[in-house]
Amino acid sequence: MGRTYIVEETVGQYLSNISLQGKAFVSGLLIGQCSSQKDYVILATRTPPKEEQDESSKHSKAKLDNLDEEWATEHANQVSRMLPGGLLVLGVFIITTLEMGNEFQNILHRLVFAVEKSMNKKRLWNFTDEEVSERVTLHFCSSTKKIFCRTYDIHNPKSSAKPADWKYQNGLSASWLSLECTVYINIHVPLSTTSVSYTLEKNTKNGLIHWAKQIENSIYLINGQVKDEDCDLLEGQLLNSDHRSTATVQICSGSVNLKGAVKCRAYVHSNKPKVKDAVQAMKRDILNTVADRCEILFEDLLLNEIPEKKDSEKEFHILPHRVFVPIPGSTVMLCDYKFGDESAEEIRDHFIEMLDHMIQIEDLEIAEEINTACVSSSMNTEASLDNTDDEPPKQPIKTIVLKIQQNIGVIAAFAVAALAAGISFHYFSD
Repeated sequence: MGRTYIVEETVGQYLSNISLQGKAFVSGLLIGQCSSQKDYVILATRTPPKEEQDESSKHSKAKLDNLDEEWATEHANQVSRMLPGGLLVLGVFIITTLEMGNEFQNILHRLVFAVEKSMNKKRLWNFTDEEVSERVTLHFCSSTKKIFCRTYDIHNPKSSAKPADWKYQNGLSASWLSLECTVYINIHVPLSTTSVSYTLEKNTKNGLIHWAKQIENSIYLINGQVKDEDCDLLEGQLLNSDHRSTATVQICSGSVNLKGAVKCRAYVHSNKPKVKDAVQAMKRDILNTVADRCEILFEDLLLNEIPEKKDSEKEFHILPHRVFVPIPGSTVMLCDYKFGDESAEEIRDHFIEMLDHMIQIEDLEIAEEINTACVSSSMNTEASLDNTDDEPPKQPIKTIVLKIQQNIGVIAAFAVAALAAGISFHYFSD
């Protein structure tokens, strides 16, 4: 028995309504959430055509060999940035006028692995051994309306396709718990005499890798207590815990700092979610949103050809705001990022281009308006406080235990001292 995919009915309507308009095929992404028993698909979005491909693909002689994997994977990378914690690109689809054949399956096999490989390069986290390693490929025949659903093990590029069940369910998009928090980050990256010569982008990414390990090892508290990760999210046995983090002095030639407030949001399906599901979804959203903002900033600097400052100058850049927008007919919200000089119309148009769904400007929700997150760098020879949980401190300074006020209905997290702040998030059930 293969995996079962529970699919929002509007996804089926969306696939049926896509017109090939003389093209040989249309491809796109399937978005949702994995669980141990079944996967949930809440959104499908076609990959926008390249302008130069738009005309050539209209010819009847165009073949699936013309599918541009690089363009498709770039679309997947863009869409992946727009997904809050808990949601993933679960796989790919292709629509043709012909029924399933070896040619189609080979294309889908190649595409799903290319997409997963590209997205995995940018993540600060890794999938656990317990998580589902299968990704779905869907072939939809526009002539007969038949669906051919298969899965592949992404850990094994030579794996064979397995049949999977594709079942539609009305109202699936309304069955989600929403998790929200604001994280006040203060990431300090000391630079040695060697790393001080690296680019700001490389030093920032190196610092984020170290910070990500600390976030992964954070201890999350529910109502002031550690909760058994295998318990249901809304109930369960409380445990005792005492987690401490130390700080050391490190001589450095400069530093990179990321400071500010970032809004984090995650979703878990309401079918008996576990504590570990909620914590994992929130951790990954924290990691994703900080890394994505930095990546977008460096892309913008490169695009606008803004040179880096000289060694003696301090460099300062504001990271983009996070903007949320609801999926039509759903309680789930996706996101994008906005610089201060970008208009609401530009953000709306980007949503429409990437997701192929109509978005209204009044639906845009700008997450941060104050305490904007920023990245700065400076060169100096002063000693630097650097938190570490990975190795014994060379010269211990103090022990830091973060304290968060307990509130009823609040999930709190004790993060390691590198955050210099606590993390708390609420869960909401619709």
